[in-house]
Amino acid sequence: MANDRRPDDMVRITTPELADAFIEEQLEALRAQIGDKKVLLALSGGVDSSVVAAMLIKAVGQQLVCVHVNHGLLRKGEPEQVIEVFRNQMKANLVYVDATDRFLDKLAGVTDPETKRKIIGGEFIEVFAEEARKQDGIEFLAQGTIWPDILESEQGIKAHHNAGGLPEDMQFELVEPVRILFKDEVRVVGKQLGLPDNMVYRQPFPGPGLGVRCPGAITRDRLEAVRESDAILREEFARNGLEGKVWQYFTVVPDFKSTGVKDGKRTFDWPCIIRAINTTDVMEVTVEHLSDELIDHLVQRIISEVPGINRVLFDYTPKPPATVEYE
Repeated sequence: MANDRRPDDMVRITTPELADAFIEEQLEALRAQIGDKKVLLALSGGVDSSVVAAMLIKAVGQQLVCVHVNHGLLRKGEPEQVIEVFRNQMKANLVYVDATDRFLDKLAGVTDPETKRKIIGGEFIEVFAEEARKQDGIEFLAQGTIWPDILESEQGIKAHHNAGGLPEDMQFELVEPVRILFKDEVRVVGKQLGLPDNMVYRQPFPGPGLGVRCPGAITRDRLEAVRESDAILREEFARNGLEGKVWQYFTVVPDFKSTGVKDGKRTFDWPCIIRAINTTDVMEVTVEHLSDELIDHLVQRIISEVPGINRVLFDYTPKPPATVEYE
């Protein structure tokens, strides 16, 4: 990378002009780094990896090989959306890998958050290595690392799957064109690269996916409860005009149960926690206060439509002291 660290005096990218200047600088650096070789991109469909994909397509075209890994921890309908946008609309060279069983089998019984993150990150690297062996000329691995990832890793707050580099036995060189940017800057750059608004302004999604929203040992039934409740939340935010206005919103299903009543019978099920937050740089976060009517509606939908849920809670904690995700 031409710029490994964010300069202390770097002007924050807030305008199209500043974004254009950054893009031109990075395109030149990418072409110099990659040359005529191929680069493999971990394409999740999130903001960061999508912007990296658009930049690499602009820089090296068909030398880019995008790999979308379905690790079983994606949101409802997400693999289908990634295929539609990138393969069908953007005509990207996209490889789809369904590794759900592989990831969930490795995560079975694992409760420690850092161990879970490292397993997910390690498996990603292994999947990419396998896909790279099927390609000729792959020498680079592109990642959507951004500056808060680096800062949180260095400060020991939590490990990031895309901030630790590659195992020594792998010969890929990292390509991280948005490494020195904050999330709001990445969006400005993505807009200038011509990405659609519903991709540029979509809420961020962690690399370990729903794995960090299913605290403790991941089980398939609890993971499905997270996926279904998240889909309801996203649907209702869109219906109520909050999509694109609230920075991030999601559900968490912790690994404990409580007594409830349904259809006159005792239940012993999980709670579902709703988190809705706003931020510009992810270093500080405020809570989005929803209307009582919307919260009541969300509660009714989630407890009636999602198997295994008998309570709905709302998280009012800012960052600090809490982090965005639960793990």
